[in-house]
Amino acid sequence: MSVGAQAIPGPRRLLRRLRDVMAAPGTAQSRLNQVVLVIAADMVAEVCSIYVRRAGDVLELFATEGLNPEAVHKTRLRVGEGLVGHVAAQATALSLSDAQSHPDFAYRPETGEEVYHSLMGVPILRSGRVVGVLVVQNRTRRNYTEEELEALQTVAMVLAELIGAGDLVNPSEFYEAEGNATLPQRAEGVRLADGVAMGVAVLHRQAIEIRQLVAEDPEVEARRLSDALDLLRAQVDRMLARPDIASGGEHREVLETYRMFAHDRGWISKINDAIRNGLTAEASVKRVLDDMRVRLNAASDPYLRERVLDLEDLAGRLLGLLTGGPEPAARELPDDMVVIARAMGPAELLDYDRTKLRALVLEEGSATAHVAIVARALDIPVLGRVDGALAKIAAGDPVIVDADNNQLIIRPGEDVVEAVQLTLAARAERKAAFAALRHMPSITRDDVRVNLLMNAGLLADMTMLGESGAEGIGLYRTELFFMVRSQIPDVEAQADLYARVLDQSSERPVYFRTLDVGSDKQLPYFNHRPEENPAMGWRSLRLTLDRPVMLRRQVRALLMASAGRQLNIMFPMVAEVAEFDAARKLVNMEVARARRLRQRLPSQVRVGTMLEVPALAWQLPALLDRVDFVSVGSNDLLQFLFACDRGNPELSDRYDLLSPAVLAFLSHLVDACARADVELSLCGEMASRPLEAMALIGLGFRRMSMPAGAIGPVKAMVRSLDRGQLSSYMRSLLNVPDHSVRDRLLAYAHDHGIAI
Repeated sequence: MSVGAQAIPGPRRLLRRLRDVMAAPGTAQSRLNQVVLVIAADMVAEVCSIYVRRAGDVLELFATEGLNPEAVHKTRLRVGEGLVGHVAAQATALSLSDAQSHPDFAYRPETGEEVYHSLMGVPILRSGRVVGVLVVQNRTRRNYTEEELEALQTVAMVLAELIGAGDLVNPSEFYEAEGNATLPQRAEGVRLADGVAMGVAVLHRQAIEIRQLVAEDPEVEARRLSDALDLLRAQVDRMLARPDIASGGEHREVLETYRMFAHDRGWISKINDAIRNGLTAEASVKRVLDDMRVRLNAASDPYLRERVLDLEDLAGRLLGLLTGGPEPAARELPDDMVVIARAMGPAELLDYDRTKLRALVLEEGSATAHVAIVARALDIPVLGRVDGALAKIAAGDPVIVDADNNQLIIRPGEDVVEAVQLTLAARAERKAAFAALRHMPSITRDDVRVNLLMNAGLLADMTMLGESGAEGIGLYRTELFFMVRSQIPDVEAQADLYARVLDQSSERPVYFRTLDVGSDKQLPYFNHRPEENPAMGWRSLRLTLDRPVMLRRQVRALLMASAGRQLNIMFPMVAEVAEFDAARKLVNMEVARARRLRQRLPSQVRVGTMLEVPALAWQLPALLDRVDFVSVGSNDLLQFLFACDRGNPELSDRYDLLSPAVLAFLSHLVDACARADVELSLCGEMASRPLEAMALIGLGFRRMSMPAGAIGPVKAMVRSLDRGQLSSYMRSLLNVPDHSVRDRLLAYAHDHGIAI
């Protein structure tokens, strides 16, 4: 019988031996030296080595049995270098019967390892970070078994606690901070939810100490796990019963998905397997969490990556219940707190007292992350993708979150604090002034009406319709409902959402944009092929025309939801009239189907297009004969007009919306739509800024759609200008050779007392 096939002792026996070693007197280094002896003997390996990660992404050999002992603390590999570095870089296990034939093999003469052929290595993970690598080697070409790999991974979890204790390496080396930790710092991020706030930093998820790793009785541990799971599920049920959640919306949807995860048999089964292998219940939860975190973070599927946050949230709650720690809500927290986290699940946000929570800062996150959706529903500013936030910020640090301008100020000086306090006071005054305009008409000084509508994409956004004074929803982004779900919503679920949107609009018009996915908006359950240039690839209407069932089902749901009411449908990213005709044909087919089934139809079905692709502007005569309305999407239009990737920071300021080229293009469009008597509007970033909106009015736009927060400032601008004078001035700017006419328009606004 080969060495690999021999009946080796199970993980429980190995863990008990390691427990005795860890409990013995002596230094952490001496215990580490004993650990490699025990593992090598138990796994019948000629070599067992432990590498610890040091500052600068270096892996240092800290203990070995079988290699040259003089190599300890001398042999170093960078993360990614050699097989050990490969394990650390990928955060995944490696099992090789012929290690020297692997392309990443790196020879270190001081170790004497050239005589060893087979190798098995596993990452040592702590809080999702690689803090070391554990390796065993044999002279023979040995095929390590799954049981041996599982045993080594379990041992690595025990070693993570020894390394993380700080006796071997200062833990700060695992979380390197930049700069002086006491001086003011500024960090950049990405706005996930609007707003500006100031408060005291609270570090999310305090570390839970696991005091016992090895189980005395697996049956007792299994019962402890079962009892804790019952308490966990009860916590989640109470959360879903809260008044601000029970009312429904997308935030309710994501929390229902979270509850399903709390009952998921897969991860619970893995925890029970770890208990049977000899770990305590809490150590098993942590072991499975570390393993699944690595696997899910490596997935290309955005839905699976989002599940990491749900899993970390649930595991953290479960660990708290198993260790007897307080519930998250029981922590002593400051009255003005800004929560700092690497990432966060949606339910974790609800643990914090809403009356004290001022803002949220995340190292990760996206606008469609579940926590961002819940935060927007609760009107909490969120700044995401702030690199190294946890390393730069200490608990109790004063911080300023300016999500509107994508920045975080850490430990601001007194002058900055005073300036921000004045800014916040001024914002509050302006907000009150804009609120006073809510019920006043949006009319220029020379009596020209300008319709201001609101962009939305979530049911939570609809609460702002009345508060902002918007005259309707000029753009409802239907794709967000698809993106927060684990599978494509059926017709009934879609119809229910659209009906609730129309109910909350109180007979004000709503323009539903059909599914606009692809590029940077991926569906978690849809197989998106990698593309070299996704912004100009298989996306939006192109995708749904190739998958007509998706578009037909969405139109069917819109027809059901709009029974007896006006329905406005607009198609995104139409590049030619033929595409509009194909999409309109599908709408007509669904209308005919509803008639055959004697279903109640909308009072009127209006179909239009977004104009984002410049090519469509050269087919205007044919297009305007077919559409009921046109809505300009200024964000995509700018990047296609200038062949400029709007996501590239090197080009972010290269081209201006107020360039003569953009204004001349829009002026041509205004004239054509006026001649054809076709309704024209603009939804996009250009409409949300008073100066750009002023230029649009001067060109002839009378309908604009924007975020709710922009309606007050834009309305104040509208009511302060004379449209006739402005139009004459705008015509003089269309043919100038300037890069931008922004400065000229600012000067005009200043000279004419226009509120910009």
